[in-house]
Amino acid sequence: MYDRVTKKIVIDPYRGGDDIGNTATNLIEKDFNLEVSQYIYNRLKELGIPVSITRNDDTTLDLDSRINKIKSFYGTGNDVIVISNALTSGGEGAEIVYALRNSNALAQKIANELEKTGQNVSKYYQRRLPSNTALDYNQLIRDTANNETLIIYYGNTDNTEDLNNIINNPEELGEAVVIALLDYLNLDYTPTENGKYYKVVAGDTIFM
Repeated sequence: MYDRVTKKIVIDPYRGGDDIGNTATNLIEKDFNLEVSQYIYNRLKELGIPVSITRNDDTTLDLDSRINKIKSFYGTGNDVIVISNALTSGGEGAEIVYALRNSNALAQKIANELEKTGQNVSKYYQRRLPSNTALDYNQLIRDTANNETLIIYYGNTDNTEDLNNIINNPEELGEAVVIALLDYLNLDYTPTENGKYYKVVAGDTIFM
């Protein structure tokens, strides 16, 4: 669909298989991660953007295997965006971690779009390895250089407000990431076929 796509994208549903992640009533993290990741992957594929996904089912992937799979798709260049989807606990609101090697531009756009869905965003930030502050704390980010790698924690499984948004709005959360990616890549946003999602543009009025 687009003739000027300059980046390839890898979508990573974190956890999987034996690693179920955080849990709550009616929610298992590995299942949510896969659901939102498949939504993003299918939407980007529908839009004609080069995209791959690290798992499409309930497969166990240890961290080293996950990293190797990410790098196997498009290599380790800076023309690759990696989005790893996850949940957390012990806090409030979504968090987005981005690499020390990158600017906050994409993380900020994702945060803004997630907030439009009604999900509170706690912060977007970089995290350094305490033993060597020149390196990223998270191995997934650290070992996928020079890719532009981000980890999105959509919310906390032990926070009631977060949990309700996670359970009730996985497609809206996924669409928010799609919108942010298209904006970051300077590509026009095309809503889903049912027209459920629409991005407000200059000139629109409340009546429109």
